[in-house]
Amino acid sequence: MYVAINCLGLVVFLLVGFLFSKDKKAINWKSIGIMVVINLFLAWFFTSFSAGRTAIKAAADGFSELVKVAYVGISFALPNWVTPLAQGGAAGGTAETMNFVTSALLPILMIVPMFDILTYFGILPWIIKWIGRGLSFITGQPKFESFFAVEMMFLGNTEVLAISGMQLRKMTAQRNLTIAMMSMSCITASIIGAYVQMVPGQFVLTAVPINIINSIIVTSMINPVKVSPEDDTIATVSEESVDGKREPFFSFLGDSILNAGKLILIILANVVAFVALAALIDKIFVWIHLPQVSLEVILGIIMSPFAFLMGMPWHDAWILAQHMGMKLVTNEFVVMGEITGKTIASYSPHLRAVLTVFLTSFANLSTTGMIIGAFKGIVGKETNDLISKNVGLMLVSGILVSLLSAGFVGLFVW
Repeated sequence: MYVAINCLGLVVFLLVGFLFSKDKKAINWKSIGIMVVINLFLAWFFTSFSAGRTAIKAAADGFSELVKVAYVGISFALPNWVTPLAQGGAAGGTAETMNFVTSALLPILMIVPMFDILTYFGILPWIIKWIGRGLSFITGQPKFESFFAVEMMFLGNTEVLAISGMQLRKMTAQRNLTIAMMSMSCITASIIGAYVQMVPGQFVLTAVPINIINSIIVTSMINPVKVSPEDDTIATVSEESVDGKREPFFSFLGDSILNAGKLILIILANVVAFVALAALIDKIFVWIHLPQVSLEVILGIIMSPFAFLMGMPWHDAWILAQHMGMKLVTNEFVVMGEITGKTIASYSPHLRAVLTVFLTSFANLSTTGMIIGAFKGIVGKETNDLISKNVGLMLVSGILVSLLSAGFVGLFVW
C-alpha cells in the first residue's frame, strides 16, 4: 500500500507543477517523460544495485576522507576543537556543540579552495561543459539551462549567476526566470563534506544528480520557454580578469580561502539565528498559554499532506512533515543539526532516505532573497522585476524538486 501511495505522490507532485505552469500548452511532455525515466533509473540503480551502492558509498567515503584531511589543519590551529565526538567517540555536552563546527563547518575551509583550484586550472569547467552538453542532448532541453543545472551543483547558485552575467544579460527575461527557479534546487559540491558528517552520505550523493534533472523537469513545466537554435548557446566559466589576464594563483587561492571563511560565518550565523528565533516563537506560545502549540507543529500540519504522499505510516509522516517545514523556513543545516547521530539512525530506512534527500538542497525562504540579490547586480530592470514578481513560483519550484527527488529515491528504499 505504501509503495502505491509513494507512486501516487510522484504523480501529484508533477500535477502540482502542471497546475502552476505559466503556459500549459507549451510543455514538452516527451522531454519530461524522458527525464522522469532517467530519474527512476538513477534512483533504482543507486539504491538497488550493488554497483550503484558501491559507487555512491565510494563517493561518500571520499568526501569523508576529505573531512579527515581537513581535521589535520583544524587540530593544528584549534586542537581543543577537535573533540572526541567529531572523531567518532563518545558524546558530551560541549563536544556536541563543537561537533557541528568542526565536522560540518570548518572543513569547508579546505574543500571550497580545492574546488576553486580545479576551476582555476580548467578541470572542473571541462567536466561541467561535457556533462551539460550530454544532458541537453538526452533531454532535449536548451544547452545553457542544462549546463547551468550541472554547473551550480559544483559551484553554487549565486557563484554561477555571478560568472554567467554576460550570458544572462543576452537572454530573455523569461529564460532568466527559469534560471532563477533552477537556482532554488541546487547544493554546492564543496558543502557535501559537511552534509555527509550529519546525515547518511549515500542518500546525499544519490540526491545530487536526481536534483539536477528534477530542476529541469519542474522549471520546464512551470515556465516552458522555446529557444531558437541561434540563442541556444553554452556559457563558459570565466578564468580571466577584466584586463584579460588571469589572476595570479596564490592571489586567487587567498581570495578562495577568505570566501570559504565568509561562507562558514554565514552558515553559522543563520543556524544560530534561526534556531534561536524558532525557540523564541515556541516560548511566545507558552507565554500566551498555548504550550501544546509550537513552530514544528504548525509546519508539520502544513507539510503533512505532502509527507503522507511519500508513502509511510502516519507517525513517520508527521515526523517528516515537521522536519520538512522547518527546513523550508530555516535551512537544511538547522534540521541536520537536530537529527544527526542517533536520531536519524533510529528512523525507518524509508523515512531516513526520504528525509535526507529532501534536505539535500538550498530550497528555503532565505535562498529566494540571495537569488534576487544576485540578479540585481547582473541583469536589467525588466528581468529583475519579472523575477521579483515570481518569488512564490521560485519557492514552489524548489519545494517540488525536493519532493520529487525524495519521492524517486524513497520508491526504492524500504
